[in-house]
Amino acid sequence: MDPLGAPSQFVDVDSLPGWTDAYEAKQLDCHPNPVEKAHGDVRSPFPYRKDINAKIILWKGNVALLNCTAIVNTSNESLTDKNPVSESIFMHAGPDLRDELQKLKGCRTGEAKLTKGFNLAARFIIHTVGPKYKSRYRTAAESSLYSCYRNVLQLAKEQAMCSVGFCVINSVKRCYPLEDATHIALRTVRRFLEIHGETLEKVVFAVSELEEATYQKLLPLYFPRSLEEEIQSLPYLPADIGNAEGEPVVPERQIRITEKPGVPDDASDEEGLEADLSFIGSHAFARMEGDVDKQRRLILQGQLSEAALQKQHQRNYNRWLCQARAEDLSDIASLKALYQTGVDNCGRTVMVVVGRNIPVTLIDMEKALLYFIHVMDHIAAKEYVLVYFHTLTNDYNQLDSNFLKKLYDVVDAKYKRNLKALYFVHPTFRSKVSAWFFTTFTVSGLKDKIHYVESLQQLFTAIPPEQIDLPPFVVEYDARENGPYYCSYPPSPDL
Repeated sequence: MDPLGAPSQFVDVDSLPGWTDAYEAKQLDCHPNPVEKAHGDVRSPFPYRKDINAKIILWKGNVALLNCTAIVNTSNESLTDKNPVSESIFMHAGPDLRDELQKLKGCRTGEAKLTKGFNLAARFIIHTVGPKYKSRYRTAAESSLYSCYRNVLQLAKEQAMCSVGFCVINSVKRCYPLEDATHIALRTVRRFLEIHGETLEKVVFAVSELEEATYQKLLPLYFPRSLEEEIQSLPYLPADIGNAEGEPVVPERQIRITEKPGVPDDASDEEGLEADLSFIGSHAFARMEGDVDKQRRLILQGQLSEAALQKQHQRNYNRWLCQARAEDLSDIASLKALYQTGVDNCGRTVMVVVGRNIPVTLIDMEKALLYFIHVMDHIAAKEYVLVYFHTLTNDYNQLDSNFLKKLYDVVDAKYKRNLKALYFVHPTFRSKVSAWFFTTFTVSGLKDKIHYVESLQQLFTAIPPEQIDLPPFVVEYDARENGPYYCSYPPSPDL
């Protein structure tokens, strides 16, 4: 009831039945083709947790009507998407919401941004952008959708929110299969509550009638309501249940760990101790080098084999990657100097580097290197292209050749192998000369991949304009120098 006595349209989350209360535990006969029946002594990777279940609510209704700390809005990159969820939120929040969204200047796929709730019962709205799904780029879509849920939850934690109401982030117009997306949503929330459960009191999944059946079917897999339901659910879990945080696992990036390092998988235990001892001195632990200085001296003297050099380089890169994942790099990320956009005409991921956004003299360049590795590690696992905007760069934006050499030396071999083109946009004569010296005398294998691009029109022959997020100052500069661009001829696969 509102103060005047009229019934309120908003729904208080505390009045909604919880996941455990709302439904009786059921047999999972509705799941087709179980892999195998689980034994009673086998525990699920998502064990029965009464405390976590008490935080979960499945509710068929309009997320805009929830009275909780924050609700989630699913939108597009410009935060102007017209889908049923967004339109309902805009209608109930009032016109002030559109004005505030303009100040956010968009939101990238997988990110989460916060606004007030205005006329909603919810105090805040968390806006996020789900990926467009294509089976060809399934891995990227899974990672992006995971990021949506994870970043929403992280934002809720940082803002000390008590309750969050999730809509189904994968909108129908973005073509994400509902069941695949639901697996990612549920396991991400489950893993977050396992680690940070004390920070949230309620998580509501607000679903439509069409979506409710899928959520009811899959919720017991990740939030079993009894030990019996946990065992019954085990055979129906997908092969990829993500890592400890629910993030999708890319098979080629997994490290295989065996019970006996160095022993072939088909070796029989019946061969006894003699067989095991035969591997002493050849397995991984026995080959660990203890004298790092000696190794470096041998490298300088050219006495290490190519294979040993590659192993040493891989270990160094892994150390950089671990440090990048542990470091707070938010100050570097805020520069918007490196970001992922769409794909080129060949379907390769496009990464953008904005030279003018790199204040070389003002930032910690080692942190910049860490940020590059953090962003690029999974991108470089497949073919990609770089677009470097040299537009309006000054002396304090110029990356030192020593830094570029260090970057080139540190990164994994996949960066160099899978980089198919580097588009150097709006180069100056001086920058062309510098690039020629760098690629001729400092690094090898990069010279043939560089394409100097004088205008955006030329760039669009390789990358469609709708597939690249252009900084406004680049567009304005190009219009002054080359005139407005027009897509008047079919694009070619390369420059």
